[in-house]
Parts: sequence; structure tokens; C-alpha cells
Amino acid sequence: MEWTQLAHLLRPQGRRGEVLAELLTDFPDRFESGARVYLAKPGFAGAAENARAIAVAGRWLPVGRNQGRIVLALAGIDSIEKAEELAGLDVLVPAAERIELEDDAEYISDLIDCVVYDGEAKVGRVTGVEFPATADGSRRLAGAAPLLTVETDAGNEVLIPYVESFLVKLSAQEKRIEMKLPEGLVELNRPGS
Repeated sequence: MEWTQLAHLLRPQGRRGEVLAELLTDFPDRFESGARVYLAKPGFAGAAENARAIAVAGRWLPVGRNQGRIVLALAGIDSIEKAEELAGLDVLVPAAERIELEDDAEYISDLIDCVVYDGEAKVGRVTGVEFPATADGSRRLAGAAPLLTVETDAGNEVLIPYVESFLVKLSAQEKRIEMKLPEGLVELNRPGS
């Protein structure tokens, strides 16, 4: 079974077992009371027997330093100790239950493992997507473009802004992203350069 990640659980938030999570969907309404989600360790390979089903008991979107995240109340998690056990887990739904997106939108999970090309030149394979955040990492920067983490054949990591002006064509089915990148961008955006 294929899965879509909706959030990543960070730490307890409150005294009744609520958990602060990094929100990885543009649809926080997915966490309506009674919704069924699944919890699994990061890097979940798709074995359904390893995912733990759990119901959402409530949710709210915090303000202040945790703005852009979500606080989840999960059924049966009613103490700080139980919430601590969930820290570091991913919140998933089966890919078949994903919300239908507009034509010009895509799921982050569909970008992973795509091969990026700059014109005809292969840049590398997408291994992750980063969202620029404040210096303390407490929240995403509004309006900042996500960054594709791309591993080159030489084993280098390159960060490429995923913006419409660079994108030529995306084929999630073919796992191919065609871009027209500004000259020198790939060399400039290697971490540690």
C-alpha cells in the first residue's frame, strides 16, 4: 500500500496528551474530529501491518512561535507520557484517500525519487523537500519557495527552489522533473559551498 504523509509529530503540547506536529499538507481539515489517520516511524516503507491506526479527537492551529504547525489530540492519548511516546512518528493516510488536487498542484510525496533535469542535463534525484523556516526553526516562512533536496550521481546534495518560473514539466508517473535553472544555480546551492 502507498501512503501520503500529512504531518510529523514533534513533541507533547499541553497536559492532556496533545501533540505538536509539523504540518505537511495544505489541508489541515484532514484532521477533523473522528478522522482516521495512521502513525508510523519515518521512512515508512509501505508495510500496512507496521502502521498504527488512530482517530483524531481534535485539532487546532497554534499562533505565535508555532504558527504554521498543528496541535493534534489523538484518541487514547491522554497524558504527557503517552504523547512523548509518539514524538518522531509520521502521520499518514493511504494514498487512495488523498484529497484531489488542482491541476497545477502536486503532493510532496510525488516529488520524492523524481529525477531533476536542467534542460537535457541530469541534475540528480529528489531525496526530500525542505521548507524555509525562521532562524530558530519554529515556523515556516510565509511565501518562501520549497527547496528540492537533490542528490547528484556524484553523491553531492543540491538545493533547488521549486518555483513555477523554473519548472518546465513535471511527470510524477515517469518520476521526472524538467526545469530551466539559472546559470550557476546548481553549483551555488550545494550546502557547504
